[in-house]
Amino acid sequence: MSEPKRLHPVAVLLNILKSIKELVVPFVLVIVIPGRNEGIPGWVQPLAISVIVLFLIIHAFLQWLRFTYRMEDGEFRIESGVFVRKKRYIKLDRIHSIDISQGIIQRIFRLVKVNIETAGGTQADAVLSAIGKRDAGRINAFISTEKNKTAIDVPEMEKDRHSRHEGAVEASSVYKQTLPQLVAMAATSGAVGVFLSGAIAFISQFDEIIPFDRIFKNYEAFIGMGTIILTAFAIVGLLAVYVLATVSMVMKYASFTVMKTGEELIISRGLLEKRQLTIPIHKIQGIRVIENLVRKPLGFATVYLEYAGGSVEDKESLTIMLFPFIKKKLLQAKLGEMLPAYQTISEMTPIPKRALSRYVFRKAVFIIPIIGVLSWFFKPWGFLSLILFPLGIFWAYMEYKDAAWNIDGDLLLLSHRLFSKQTLIMQRSRIQAICYKRSWFQSRKGLATISASIKSGVHARIGLVMDVEEEDCRTIESWYLPKKTVDSR
Repeated sequence: MSEPKRLHPVAVLLNILKSIKELVVPFVLVIVIPGRNEGIPGWVQPLAISVIVLFLIIHAFLQWLRFTYRMEDGEFRIESGVFVRKKRYIKLDRIHSIDISQGIIQRIFRLVKVNIETAGGTQADAVLSAIGKRDAGRINAFISTEKNKTAIDVPEMEKDRHSRHEGAVEASSVYKQTLPQLVAMAATSGAVGVFLSGAIAFISQFDEIIPFDRIFKNYEAFIGMGTIILTAFAIVGLLAVYVLATVSMVMKYASFTVMKTGEELIISRGLLEKRQLTIPIHKIQGIRVIENLVRKPLGFATVYLEYAGGSVEDKESLTIMLFPFIKKKLLQAKLGEMLPAYQTISEMTPIPKRALSRYVFRKAVFIIPIIGVLSWFFKPWGFLSLILFPLGIFWAYMEYKDAAWNIDGDLLLLSHRLFSKQTLIMQRSRIQAICYKRSWFQSRKGLATISASIKSGVHARIGLVMDVEEEDCRTIESWYLPKKTVDSR
């Protein structure tokens, strides 16, 4: 594959759309708000728009024409640049992951997009926005072969039901998320909050264009009909947002499949936009288990991979789901199939009972001033804020119950709760640092705080447990330090 190749011509269209997205604000100012350019002849605006569009088309075509890629001498080589020629050489053995996705435009033309990443950064190291499925499969297989020095067949992007498969992959373990499980996952994900806040933020950007005052004035009579009708409409609106958020999550993670092939995990998902991510197992830094308020009582959890890859430009590459919705009692068995190095069956060690007062104290210090301010300035309704105190005490108790740690061979497990319970499973060789500290208040009770960090994307993922028995902190520290001492010699 040493001959330089160009992307599919559809890349020209994708480049145009990308440029329009980056210039959306100027386009809105020119097209959506034309009446504010007083004194300017009417022919100027159409001419400006035509010039901009023509420039975008020419620039997108030149980007496509000047972009070539090839694999040669153990390197992935890219040449690009319209005015300044850029050459980028990526060592194949330094590639962390290969992300193959398929947006709506790519699906129409039976193409895929390939992101090649070496380590966490602001963007992917190489992006092939439009290439054929066979070419993507060859690139994936060639890189895997060069890295592992053995022939490894890697599957292409999952085809449509009526498409003919080009080849098969022998997977040692497969995990598939069923449709009922996806619906349950989406319904309990809390995505409705993100969906609703995003909609409000989007609408708020157009407060100068949308005549909100006139709209509300026309509906004053309707609003005067009473709180019952308004409450009913508010409930219906929230239900509609909830359903939309649930459906969007189901579509995003439809056909979710994890396959283990040799020393790689291949994760694929998506209905409208299909994505396939290939992750070398030796690049995985840890496992994160999340149990939110709804899933924990039901015995379900979501499991994420922590790995040294991804980019800020593509935020989804920073949070890789391994199991979107799995029974907690089945988790360790499935980890034993996919990632046996992270399988653990021992019980967690809870923090001592005397730590409970510390959790309650921290919540009280935070909540009592809020109650005082609300009660003083918003009488008499401000007294309703008193309900925050028992809620805060209950939340402090939940944080105390979920705080725990464990050492199982070369694994360290740290568990805590903020809003959801998080358990971070880390291998000793992957831990970058362990921090053991105590405040004056903690030292009076023989307690301390233990934390451990691992590489995750462009940042570090930190596991933290507060108010651990001080002797237990020393045990964790002594478990970690000898290994680091040996490695440093």
